Amino acid sequence: MPVSRRLFTAVALGALVAATPAMTCSPANAQSAPVRVGYIPILGAAPVFVADKEGFAKAGGVEFKFTAFESGPNMISALASGTLDVYVAGVAPLGVARSKGIDVRVVAATAVEEMTVAAGPTLATFFAPGVAPAEAFKAFRAKTGKPARLATQPPGSVPHTTLTHWLNVVTKTDPADVQVVPMGIDATQQALLAAAVEGATIREPADSIVQTRDPRIKLVALGGEMFPNQPGTVVAVSGAYLAKDPKGVQTIVDSVVKAIDLIQKDPKRVAPHIEAALGKGIVDVSIILKALASPATKFVADPRAIAEATQKMQTYQVSIGTLEKDVPLDGLFDPSFFIKAAGK
Repeated sequence: MPVSRRLFTAVALGALVAATPAMTCSPANAQSAPVRVGYIPILGAAPVFVADKEGFAKAGGVEFKFTAFESGPNMISALASGTLDVYVAGVAPLGVARSKGIDVRVVAATAVEEMTVAAGPTLATFFAPGVAPAEAFKAFRAKTGKPARLATQPPGSVPHTTLTHWLNVVTKTDPADVQVVPMGIDATQQALLAAAVEGATIREPADSIVQTRDPRIKLVALGGEMFPNQPGTVVAVSGAYLAKDPKGVQTIVDSVVKAIDLIQKDPKRVAPHIEAALGKGIVDVSIILKALASPATKFVADPRAIAEATQKMQTYQVSIGTLEKDVPLDGLFDPSFFIKAAGK
């Protein structure tokens, strides 16, 4: 190619490049990475799934990437390693996390008083009307010669804490009459249905699932009885994510507030979203609707509503040895995002 032609081509290409908008380099067109959300598969996590499926979060520029965990304590190591941005599970493990130097903030609640104690067929018969729980457990041991095995999640979790509080403080059950068996959330449900344990602490939709499959299973305590105003599932964010994207955190809280309002006003609309996330095609939407109507379902977005009960729960955790010391709540709760989202 002659020199003059090569020069013309180079100049033309240079002009074309200069005239072409740098679309891939424009910040306005850059795609932000999905927000990594860890959750446990319970109804208390429903607001985050509704916020996702209804497009509330995406409208604010936030896309979720979900990862399921068996319990809150199992999620703490993921938070510590920086592989999670958002934690959607029980509040109790977060006190443990902060006591170990993990920076995490509760920016919204989702549900309170979620826990229940379900008695399997052999144990349920001892919970007759007028019989105190401690007496029911004592009678079971006298009859069978062994303590009632109660499945729950690992020490430090909300299920484990509320169960031990109910047994030791509320009902004053003789420790010899019960055996607490920690296991994962799915294993707990399966163990109850298979009669591998006599009872369990479960939450919706597990309550509705197990009672539908075996009507002999009986709920013998609700969350408020186990631990008054029992703080349950929360939305917490890592300190790193909060520092990096406070607008994203605000979008998440805005979305959760909108989702809870929609859940309360139109359960039929949101039930398919929740079933898709929790049921995985195995649980019918009718079960989700039953769970949403359950007395064990109380959705609350304001994190301030659980602050006092969380402090009491932490104090109890210290007394049973699952938390080394009380952690100041001033650093754990950040209600500013909820206040802005709710306008109050």
